Amino acid sequence: MSLWSYALAFVGIVGIYLAGKKNLWGWAVGVLAQILWVVFAVATQQYGFIVSALAYGFIYGKNFLAWKKENKN
Repeated sequence: MSLWSYALAFVGIVGIYLAGKKNLWGWAVGVLAQILWVVFAVATQQYGFIVSALAYGFIYGKNFLAWKKENKN
């Protein structure tokens, strides 16, 4: 299962990188990564990851909305 965590970390890093470049796909990849972390948490019974995935997902959503508002102007 440790390969899973490396793969999920990679997906998350790609999401952060793209979001930092203000690429729309960054937020989509970031949210997808959080969904995958929830699956990982349940599969490995490491439920603390669910809390962090919800927090990261919330931040991705909040930042996406701020980016979207900024681009309307």
